[in-house]
Amino acid sequence: MANVDGTWAVAVKTPMGDQKSDLTISSEGSTFKGTMSGAMGTNDVNGQVDGDTLTWSMDITSPMPMTLNNKATVDGDTMTGTVNAGAFGDMPLSGTRKV
Repeated sequence: MANVDGTWAVAVKTPMGDQKSDLTISSEGSTFKGTMSGAMGTNDVNGQVDGDTLTWSMDITSPMPMTLNNKATVDGDTMTGTVNAGAFGDMPLSGTRKV
């Protein structure tokens, strides 16, 4: 299982431009808890860890209410993946471990 814990500088390429946030993860076995904080606010996240893959859902209210389904693969101090925003489709996600 990959070491996924820490704070990650994450960027998601959205139709409104790059959305940057800090994703803080604390894993325990096959699950993790944390927060995602950025210009649009802070959200609690709860997800699953499967080897080097993280999956989590997050409900947001800004710029409009929707559920974001996230999937990322961790490789050392980098992560890459996608965020599915329903009707808006998949958007690329990338991140670098800060701490």
